[in-house]
Amino acid sequence: MRYLPLTAQDRAAMLAAIGASSIDELFADVPKAARLGGLLDLPRAMGEIEVERRIAAMAAKNVAAGAVPFFLGGGAYRHHVPAAVDHLIQRGEFLTSYTPYQPEVSQGTLQYLFEFQTQVALLTGMEVANASMYDGATACAEAMMMAHRVTRRNTAILSGGLHPHYRAVCETYAQFAGVGLAAQDAAPAGGEELVPLIDGDTACVVVQNPDFYGEIRDYSALAEACHDRGALLVVVVTEVLSLGAIEPPGAMGADIVAAEGQSLGNALNFGGPYLGLFATRERFVRQMPGRVAGQTVDADGRRGWVLTLSTREQHIRREKATSNICTNSGLCALAFTIHLALLGEAGLGRLARLNHAMAVLAAGRLETLPGVQLVNRSFFNEFTLRLPAPAAPVVDRLAERGILAGVPVSRFHPERRDLADLLLVAATEMTTSDDVDRLDAGLREVLR
Repeated sequence: MRYLPLTAQDRAAMLAAIGASSIDELFADVPKAARLGGLLDLPRAMGEIEVERRIAAMAAKNVAAGAVPFFLGGGAYRHHVPAAVDHLIQRGEFLTSYTPYQPEVSQGTLQYLFEFQTQVALLTGMEVANASMYDGATACAEAMMMAHRVTRRNTAILSGGLHPHYRAVCETYAQFAGVGLAAQDAAPAGGEELVPLIDGDTACVVVQNPDFYGEIRDYSALAEACHDRGALLVVVVTEVLSLGAIEPPGAMGADIVAAEGQSLGNALNFGGPYLGLFATRERFVRQMPGRVAGQTVDADGRRGWVLTLSTREQHIRREKATSNICTNSGLCALAFTIHLALLGEAGLGRLARLNHAMAVLAAGRLETLPGVQLVNRSFFNEFTLRLPAPAAPVVDRLAERGILAGVPVSRFHPERRDLADLLLVAATEMTTSDDVDRLDAGLREVLR
């Protein structure tokens, strides 16, 4: 009864009050394909100690990222998070704070959101940023929808270098919003021509930098072509640390930047929660989704902060909102802000150079292996290798040897046999030369 306080009689009375004959009737609008046919394969009842033992045994089957040489990337990256970050975000006023609807009692929250927005705008080279979104993938889809509203056009062109998960989220959004997609085939070696695809119905072109395969690109010419044809350029960044070393999207002419902020202040966390970054040009600010924390002065002329350009429709009238995302990843945004403040501009640049240097070391070693080819002409801290064998079995065999060698591209494109031998390899400041030695030796053994 501790967690199930309602009796059968209570449930029957509630159903009668709303005119439903059964609990199943409450789920009539959920497609049958999405419903479970029965109970989950879990014990019906266990004591607290037994549950802890069972969960601990399940967790022990995982290999912790820091326990073995770790070269996984593909949109989520292992970086060092200073101890000060976790210490500060666990303060009660941050950890338990809620939506800052009342600015007079939410100045601390609003101030760090304002600082966060400033950091994101500076990083991306854009003019305004919002107070964060769920993650990079939803930020990407929201950017596509914003371009649809701004241009009143109905087609979005998705680059073949866009992360497949981001593409899938865009497809889901587009399906229910009446937006057409011109999604291009995977382009691991570059060479895709997007400019000829832009026409009078193109709302935006969505690209990624560095792209899914790690290639760094200059989108200045593409931005100019988009603007000449009345379309917007959306640039996605999945590794935000790269902006400490490469030209920001704003300098290339991007109209909207959607990014994943996990790399700063946030651990891998088994895939979430993460942090969506969103920035744009000031002239588009009223079509930007999410919240904006603004600076003001109070009745006595003192500096203060408020939520601005955040209408009630954003929260209660979904059909009139710029976005159905009604909250933000507040604690993750705070962790991002603290980490970046600790680094400072110079520290961010040094950290980015460390990442690139380690990736250069790893790529230089691995491309000398017999039959192994480096696909990239440029990269930041992640690159693609073409192996002389399918990558997925190679990764499995190396995992058995205690080496997490990277992410097989076939995991995202199982239908593409021509991509089966591609392996994404990421190296960060957490990678050591000994890790590279072990990966080198492991690949030599497995590919023999």
